[in-house]
Amino acid sequence: MVYCAISGVRFPCLPSVYNTKSQSSFNGDPLCRKGLSFFSKKDPFSLKMLAGKSSYDSDSPNLAVTTSTATTTTTPTPEKVLVPPDGNASEDPLVPHDVECLTMEDNQIVEDKEKQETSTPLSESIIIGKTEAKSRSIPPPGSGQRIYEIDPSLTGFRQHLDYRYSQYKRIREEIDKYEGGLEVFSRGYEKLGFIRSETGITYREWAPGAKWAALIGDFNNWNPNADVMTQNEFGVWEVFLPNNADGSPPIPHGSRVKIRMDTPSGIKDSIPAWIKFSVQAPGEIPYNGIYYDPPEEEKYIFKHPQPKRPESLRIYEAHVGMSSTEPLINTYANFRDDVLPRIKKLGYNAVQIMAIQEHSYYASFGYHVTNYFAPCSRCGTPDDLKSLIDRAHELGLLVLMDIVHSHASNNTLDGLNMFDGTDNHYFHSGSRGHHWMWDSRLFNYGSWEVLRFLLSNARWWLDEYKFDGFRFDGVTSMMYTHHGLQMTFTGNYNEYFGYATDIDAVVYLMVVNDMIHGLFPDAVSIGEDVSGMPTFCIPVQDGGVGFDYRLHMAIADKWIELLQKKDEDWRMGDIVHTLTNRRWLEKCVSYAESHDQALVGDKTIAFWLMDKDMYDFMALDRPSTPLVDRGIALHKMIRLITMGLGGEGYLNFMGNEFGHPEWIDFPRGDQRLPTGKIIPGNNNSFDKCRRRFDLGDAEYLRYHGMQEFDRAMQHLEEIYGFMTSEHQYISRKNEGDRVIVFERGNLVFVFNFHWTNSYSDYRVGCLKPGKYKIVLDSDDPLFGGFKRLDKDAEYFSSEGWYDDRPRSFLVYAPSGG
Repeated sequence: MVYCAISGVRFPCLPSVYNTKSQSSFNGDPLCRKGLSFFSKKDPFSLKMLAGKSSYDSDSPNLAVTTSTATTTTTPTPEKVLVPPDGNASEDPLVPHDVECLTMEDNQIVEDKEKQETSTPLSESIIIGKTEAKSRSIPPPGSGQRIYEIDPSLTGFRQHLDYRYSQYKRIREEIDKYEGGLEVFSRGYEKLGFIRSETGITYREWAPGAKWAALIGDFNNWNPNADVMTQNEFGVWEVFLPNNADGSPPIPHGSRVKIRMDTPSGIKDSIPAWIKFSVQAPGEIPYNGIYYDPPEEEKYIFKHPQPKRPESLRIYEAHVGMSSTEPLINTYANFRDDVLPRIKKLGYNAVQIMAIQEHSYYASFGYHVTNYFAPCSRCGTPDDLKSLIDRAHELGLLVLMDIVHSHASNNTLDGLNMFDGTDNHYFHSGSRGHHWMWDSRLFNYGSWEVLRFLLSNARWWLDEYKFDGFRFDGVTSMMYTHHGLQMTFTGNYNEYFGYATDIDAVVYLMVVNDMIHGLFPDAVSIGEDVSGMPTFCIPVQDGGVGFDYRLHMAIADKWIELLQKKDEDWRMGDIVHTLTNRRWLEKCVSYAESHDQALVGDKTIAFWLMDKDMYDFMALDRPSTPLVDRGIALHKMIRLITMGLGGEGYLNFMGNEFGHPEWIDFPRGDQRLPTGKIIPGNNNSFDKCRRRFDLGDAEYLRYHGMQEFDRAMQHLEEIYGFMTSEHQYISRKNEGDRVIVFERGNLVFVFNFHWTNSYSDYRVGCLKPGKYKIVLDSDDPLFGGFKRLDKDAEYFSSEGWYDDRPRSFLVYAPSGG
């Protein structure tokens, strides 16, 4: 439940949640913001969230968020707000089963006004189409020393970290000296690949291992002797094709092209590494590179400015191909018209799109990339993708790209593997260049041309397609030579700063984040790192790796671990510790589940909770089962407590908001292993490779209530901005009652995870005096609940310390709400 206080005015819960008049996020209690953080100032690098001591008897399975109507103007000390009197975090674990939220209207007005007066845009340039109102530049390297002020424990690893920073500075200096700066260096697509000019087309390709090369394609009838290339001292092959006599380009738009090379591995035809589009013809196995250069009148022109980065990110993770309700590969156009409005209505402010870079193997989920500069052709053309992104911007949605720079497909026909006939072209040679678990190739980040290729690739998607940022995949694999495999990270700093760290890869990440934030100040950079490397989300200027957010991957792993137990065995303190175990000043994107948990062989949270009952008991016109009732209650609570405590951003994979049944299974045939064993396929069926959005929309199904709760949850965060508030205090983690109570921003959350017990007159500690009202109730019938709470009820605080809070109020905390 969520309570909200409004001075002298009473209104129902849902309008307060769905109110769209206020466009600014509410970042918590303005009285508690200055000088405060989630962590103790005495231990800024601690991974524990400070919480008040908990020694109480409560047994409720509900969750509650509350906000006070107090009008106090004095600023409390950090000790009273964030840190228990003894300065230690409470270890008492508690898990609630319902949620309550309270908020204070007076403070909200003050906060909104303060934000209007103090907020300034990160960049004044507005980019529409090809127009830029302001030139962009990348700041020079800083001292890299502030990380030791932020975390004094890092001084014991100064030799490693200073060496890392010196290597970063060396790369930046050499780029400035030999390439004219990072801004120029990251535009490699203007030098390599196909470059159109007034007089013709120049094609260049870096392939030092090749002994001979020629450009072939439809335009010259695939004649290898027609356009033979020459090689310079840097291993770059080049050929210039003059315009035709009538002035038309020598290669028509849409023509198939490849490069033929005589290599140490023999004669081979390859798709150009910098190709902008590639297509697999019907009935054929290999892809063909496509020369994509439509006439000016056919090129898509962006019409809408890119939205400014919001303070709190609410990300909807999506895959265009599987986004249809029908068993087929969906298109960019259909996603634009059908799915984007859905995402907006649900209350998310960003869409993260998977599988954009071309990948020959559809079932790789887009993670075995073959053509890095080409959008996936299964879903449409490059201009179709641009239209999708422009529509998202019109709706006010950021568009983040799931970019893969951690590894590449081992496909030698369509991709970079053995491109010039050598094992060490773009990748490390030998075993270091192969990821044994992913069956893919690993980049050599110490290679100059690999740096040019990857930096330019990131720049290309931001410049050409107007993506608003990236989720970098597989960063843990990049940063360590063991790739995080068969490795348990305990938090010991020796695990992060030793011989197993790939300095070249970390330096690349620093440089690419430098480029992203320097040239695109509003762009978002998220890293998928399971190791918890310190400094990961500290600016590069200060000595960090430079990401804006880390994906808090441990949370999803914890929920899967707990779901394999009876919920009676869940420990509240264990849940709270996992949700709050993050580093000071390093922001996280939390999620209860992503695409990983939805894949065949795994289970979604909803499937863990309700299993086969989801097939027969989700219709409202027939009786439910205890498993379904409990499952729906826990599904809502798990997601809200993850958003409430887990980080400064939140992510959901499409369909999981309403508990999408079953799993994702890409179409595949039978596979014969080298041992002769046959792994059965699914007859190349698309039945399990789609999203049944119709289930969430069907008001006669229980899925609809789960979807409505997720929608209310997103709108609640939009109104109150609790994820980015610096005020967070955990006042109760009661193992006996199974109750968790915490404040975040100007709200108080109450969760009752008990499987049977409901609690009347349950006392909840709070900071602010005043009147509280419910603003989100997981037991509301609209969300599949049982209406055991009066959403119009008013709750008044009383003076006196309780749960290390100066005040408290009484609530009813139902089980399973």
